[in-house]
Amino acid sequence: MQTLTATNFKFPQQTKVYNGKVRDVYFVGDKIVMVATDRISAFDVILPKGIPYKGQILNQIASIFLDATADICPNWKLASPDPMVTIGVVCKGFPVEMIVRGYLCGSAWRAYKSGVRKICGVKLPDGMRENQKFPTPIITPTTKAEIGEHDEDISKDEIIAKGLVSAEEYAILERYTLALFQRGTEIAAQRGLILVDTKYEFGTHNGTIYLMDEIHTPDSSRYFYAEGYEERFAKGEPQKQLSKEFVREWLMSNGFQGREGEQVPEMTDEIVEGISTRYIELFEQITGEKFQKTDTKQLEQRIEQNILNFLKSNN
Repeated sequence: MQTLTATNFKFPQQTKVYNGKVRDVYFVGDKIVMVATDRISAFDVILPKGIPYKGQILNQIASIFLDATADICPNWKLASPDPMVTIGVVCKGFPVEMIVRGYLCGSAWRAYKSGVRKICGVKLPDGMRENQKFPTPIITPTTKAEIGEHDEDISKDEIIAKGLVSAEEYAILERYTLALFQRGTEIAAQRGLILVDTKYEFGTHNGTIYLMDEIHTPDSSRYFYAEGYEERFAKGEPQKQLSKEFVREWLMSNGFQGREGEQVPEMTDEIVEGISTRYIELFEQITGEKFQKTDTKQLEQRIEQNILNFLKSNN
């Protein structure tokens, strides 16, 4: 089965290419072409094998949620001419990611368990337990890292003091973040899921703040199954979740957290297939639709042709 782990397209009016951790972004004229590859990353490290259908899953979930939240704030999407591609307007991104958490888990729980009581300037009370719901969602921003670098926690006050985002702009980002999270929470609840935490990226286009990149995908979000949450929480048992956290847990159990000198454990065919299956499960659970696997033969040729067809008809 073919996976797409790298692209090398050349489009008319193409000015530059940015290779992210899991996406290849082409700047073509006044548009941005984002190709969701099958690469997977964890602990800011790109893992050595691609995951079948991951790019299609991420792109299609993000496309659905961009459409479902367009009334909250403007977003960059113009069209999705291929299952693995979204084309949109070019935005100048803010150098921060807006992470919003409804529950204490993941890296926030690991920090809390070690004794930390303030995360990104947000004070947390004593006595909380893993997977406990916050009274209201909290925003814990990070810096936006380049490839090979790690995202760093940062507070609202530090962001404004360093001039990364103005106070006026940050107020808008904060409002959009909480409104988007609320909408995502409502949609997840309709599907029997809890949206636990997620991240949003924003930028400006013609002086207006736009939502960028993907939203509410398993790469950018964590979901619990709603059924059984209270019982498992009361017993202190792990939650049944749909997210990329299981990949991180597998890596940690094999001695890898992205630190210097650590080696990524072997990604066997069984591991790769298992990750792909979990991504498909989330797609079907969150969208309520049966996942339609696309033909993986000649992936690059298909994607390139679909992009060219769109660009030619929308010059």
